[in-house]
Amino acid sequence: MTSVAARDAYSPLAVEVRGLTKSFGSHRAVDGIDFDVPRGIVCGLLGPNGAGKTTTVRMMSTLLRPDAGRISVLGHDVVSDSTAVRSLISLTGQSASVDNDLTAAENLEIYGRLLGQRGSQARRRARDLIDQFGLSAAGNRPLRHYSGGMRRRLDLAASMIRRPALLFLDEPTTGLDPRTRAQLWDIVRSVVAAGTTVVLTTQYLDEADALADQLVVIDNGRVVGQGTPESLKKKVGSFALSVRLGDPTQADLATRTIRDLLDFTVDVDSRTGSLTAPVPDSARAAQVISALCQRQVDVEEFGVHTPSLDDVFLALTGDGALTGDGALTGDGAQTNERRPA
Repeated sequence: MTSVAARDAYSPLAVEVRGLTKSFGSHRAVDGIDFDVPRGIVCGLLGPNGAGKTTTVRMMSTLLRPDAGRISVLGHDVVSDSTAVRSLISLTGQSASVDNDLTAAENLEIYGRLLGQRGSQARRRARDLIDQFGLSAAGNRPLRHYSGGMRRRLDLAASMIRRPALLFLDEPTTGLDPRTRAQLWDIVRSVVAAGTTVVLTTQYLDEADALADQLVVIDNGRVVGQGTPESLKKKVGSFALSVRLGDPTQADLATRTIRDLLDFTVDVDSRTGSLTAPVPDSARAAQVISALCQRQVDVEEFGVHTPSLDDVFLALTGDGALTGDGALTGDGAQTNERRPA
């Protein structure tokens, strides 16, 4: 008979999470979540600040002990077999432990030596990673002269010293400009192409859409949706209707009118008088616009588009919004109205 450990070793899953729970005092940060991560993909944990993403990653990477539930990483239990798990994974957190007075090459060499590599092996691996991550021109400069994007590339390079089977990236592009973020996305894609599974936490919808093969949407410590980006968009509906009002004070009237016709959540931006709601087809969108006009609602502009991840998050949570930099926030400038149960 094949043992459970042997079966898990050949499992197509890189991560299996069941009933995962973690509390800090009276606050339940993670509340009984379940999800799987197949090998060889990018899995995105998507949610606003405080949703429980980082706490989940810390438990998956053995840094935090769960209160309840089970996590299997590459066939090993993170509690009873944590040493084996740590030998197979790497974690790039939101901040890195580096020496700003040393060069990138020196920092990487130190990491290699700490991981048991001999001097020549550590130097060779450091040079290879500096080339791979586009740091050759600055590889011999002290880190204090590095930009934020260069430091994040170095963080990623350090996490790849021992070629992990599973890489955790916790908010890897927070605070970076769009061009630098796109460069890091390319690096993540190359890491996956080389055979490493990636679990990525992010609050950026465009990042999740660009990188993730699978998404786990987390809100208030619970999984509220999971699947591929496209499958999640299809669950929202075929289209999304956006309406901008000439008179923002008519937002309540417009919302009631839309909810009379559609059994969906309506997203309302009270500052701009803009509303968004999923619609099954263009004909229903036309009915909504006609009803608004009949009720003397001043419709300044409207449009129909295919659902985005913003629409997905709104439909799943009823209270997700976008900040100005494209990140999710649980209590941002927008107010989102849910249809009464």
